[in-house]
Amino acid sequence: MVYDTILAGGLLVDGTGAKPVRGDLAIAGERIAAVGDLAKASAGTRVDCTGLAVAPGFVDAHTHDDAALLDFPDLPMKTSQGVTSVVVGNCGTSLAPVDLGPDREPPPPFDLLGGRAAYRFKRFGDWRKALADAPAAVNAIGLVGHASLRLGTMDRFDRPADAGEILAMARALDAALQEGAVGLSSGLFYAPARMAPTRELVELARVAGAAGGLYATHLRNEADYLEDAVEEALEIGMAADLPVVLSHHKAAGRANHGKVAGTLARIDAARRTQRIALDVYPYVASSTVLTDDRVRNSAKVLVSWSKPIPEAQGRDLAELAAERGLGIEAMCAALQPAGGIFFLMAEEDVRRVLAWPEAMVGSDGLPHDAHPHPRLWGTFPRVLGHYARELGLFSLEEAVRKMTSLPAKRFGLRDRGVLRAGAFADVAVFDPGAIVDQASFAEPKRMATGIARVYVNGACVWQAGAPTGNRPGKALAHDRDALDYSR
Repeated sequence: MVYDTILAGGLLVDGTGAKPVRGDLAIAGERIAAVGDLAKASAGTRVDCTGLAVAPGFVDAHTHDDAALLDFPDLPMKTSQGVTSVVVGNCGTSLAPVDLGPDREPPPPFDLLGGRAAYRFKRFGDWRKALADAPAAVNAIGLVGHASLRLGTMDRFDRPADAGEILAMARALDAALQEGAVGLSSGLFYAPARMAPTRELVELARVAGAAGGLYATHLRNEADYLEDAVEEALEIGMAADLPVVLSHHKAAGRANHGKVAGTLARIDAARRTQRIALDVYPYVASSTVLTDDRVRNSAKVLVSWSKPIPEAQGRDLAELAAERGLGIEAMCAALQPAGGIFFLMAEEDVRRVLAWPEAMVGSDGLPHDAHPHPRLWGTFPRVLGHYARELGLFSLEEAVRKMTSLPAKRFGLRDRGVLRAGAFADVAVFDPGAIVDQASFAEPKRMATGIARVYVNGACVWQAGAPTGNRPGKALAHDRDALDYSR
């Protein structure tokens, strides 16, 4: 047999957590055809990977790339990191099923995904078709946002949904699940969902659970009431009998630093009777819409974008306020609508969550921000370079497992996240001794170093420090039989 590509002589890090071994990997069509000693095999292209690691492509477990997949289909901010699949529709906001029409503007936090034109998909299947018609460089699997369901159903957000509205949301959610969505997401911290009681989420989560889906949640509170918010998420999962993913797990605000030790212990205990997972990004700062409560909890705030004062992007909020002779709250008001980067976590907590054996890695990047958080361009190389190689927080193979087979199992991505014959050829080739993030809070769009090549469904999408122009990504459908929350 003549293979399409042989990646020869690399350090094979197979994604399972097993010790790496030297060997070759062959690609034929969209799949990995063989792994082992292929010195005598023939291929259209043979790539010398001596000194390089060959791993499954990374699965970004938490993104807001819903519109970016269509707006920036080469997705260099992802392929330059070795990412080959993204999970979208997080934090309660998904592009579908929402059609704003010609006269409505997306309210915060919907504006983080794009403007009015982005919200044009009446059905989840319409969004998946758009991706099929104009593929991106990476694969995508989508969640349906609870706030998006509210936006399409309710006349205002400052109240719980009534029985008729819950029924309408449930029908829309069920249709989306039948059209390929993997589950329901919520962002109970944000205004569009803040007044939704637990019972509203339980009713919708039951719909997702009945379809074999999952529930991913930006907790109602990540600060003073973190423990209560974790309990609410566990309650929803138990009542609806479905897996729960806790998004970007953290403890926000100096007064709450250290709380993740307790929440991780609680989650460990819950995993004896429930299916629980979480994701985390490797930074001490978060990023979202600019709000007073986030500012109050932060040691420092940078402006990531502002519609009325675009020149404020990248600036320190306190410095801006001083220059203009305004208080912090008045400055926040003047910038609206706007986004911010909030320094509110402790490094010790970040390391503790990253090191938790079941922690997946998710960038939570915002690709439409003018001055984005560096996590958009740096998350995965930072885990491999800074935390694994430099700090020794975990081994190379464990870092790769957290970014490949673990999220593939949790989101039901069949035949992805591992290097084995028959699996899809989503592959990242990198220098384990050199890979590291270069994006910083001052220069957030700098590409990481150390990524040599990236393949998606057998096609090379990143090479020699640039996109190749190939766009073989797929809109992946939910596979309920592939969901795996075993230890």
